[in-house]
Amino acid sequence: MYLGTKKKHITVLVSNDLQYDQRVSKVCSTLIELNYEITLVGRMLPSSSKFERPYEVRRFDLWFRSGALFYAALNIRLFFYLLVKKTDVILANDLDTLLPAFLVSKIRSKKLVYDSHEYFTEAEGLTGRAFQKNVWLAIERFVFPRLKLVYTVNESIASIYRAKYHVNVRVLRNIPILQPLEVVKSRTELALPIDKKIVLLQGAFIDPDRGGVELVEAMQYIEGVLLLIIGDGRDIVNLKEIVVAKKLNEKVRILPRMAFQELRQYTANVDIGVSLDKPLHLNYTYSLPNKMFDYIHAGTPVLVSDLPELRRIVDQYGVGKVLPEVKPQTIAQTLREMFADPDYAMWKKNCLLARNELNWQRESEEIRSVYKGL
Repeated sequence: MYLGTKKKHITVLVSNDLQYDQRVSKVCSTLIELNYEITLVGRMLPSSSKFERPYEVRRFDLWFRSGALFYAALNIRLFFYLLVKKTDVILANDLDTLLPAFLVSKIRSKKLVYDSHEYFTEAEGLTGRAFQKNVWLAIERFVFPRLKLVYTVNESIASIYRAKYHVNVRVLRNIPILQPLEVVKSRTELALPIDKKIVLLQGAFIDPDRGGVELVEAMQYIEGVLLLIIGDGRDIVNLKEIVVAKKLNEKVRILPRMAFQELRQYTANVDIGVSLDKPLHLNYTYSLPNKMFDYIHAGTPVLVSDLPELRRIVDQYGVGKVLPEVKPQTIAQTLREMFADPDYAMWKKNCLLARNELNWQRESEEIRSVYKGL
């Protein structure tokens, strides 16, 4: 289709260490299909390991790891890098990379695309930090109304941005690539019990207010169930301490973050997948966590907190239940009900049907039109 055409180059900016960002990885794969050459730019961390991609990857080793100095260093580094980088298009992922991308796009007359992964200025990490929040809001208010090509992760956030900035914001949900559902490893091979029901909480950012504490404490009130937590985040240490304090070692198992294909083995071997973000921050209220679709693709029914985007998926596709409130005893009671519910088999079947519609092959058609136009 593209034979004989000159490839355009796109520089993709991210503030993380790139390795576990599935959304960015899928976007880059789609861009390759659209005949783009890619340079993916992120940061280097002490914990970062080498990985290979079929395109150029750059990771900046910055002096600062977090806080205002990190963001300042990252933005300055990106600005001067982009000033001399040979490229046709700049793709900024999230607000923390947008300012240098916007400035250079104007200076050098380059095309700019913005992918907002969350409702950044209402994130949990900015709660109670008025100065930092106002800085990010100032950047957003300066740049966003001037953008032409924007997409974000769900309709709730897109509608907020449309109303605030009168920009046509498209929706690109972070949905897995449709792959054959082949469970290669058994529970025994994964060292999982075969005589218990298994509930899974997975995620790269298991942070405060995402329901992890209540979920662990719920295990006090339910028998014959193993809670499996796989991932990383600021709440992991706290969850481990609760497990010890409540003597739940036989009921809760916490594993570190792992590569997606390895994680997928566990997801396909459990009985229920949970996503329990609490609506204490607008970013959580309007979130649509990746794990929701990972569970569905694995044929695993879900239990989710009552948030607009999560309820929308559960109600539309019939893939599980919505939790009335994120409290330990309510979680335990609802899990017991789900395990005994005659609709459980239907939820599993609906997951397998839904994955044929909720997949990257279909979802990416939205951005294909964006980048083909460039």
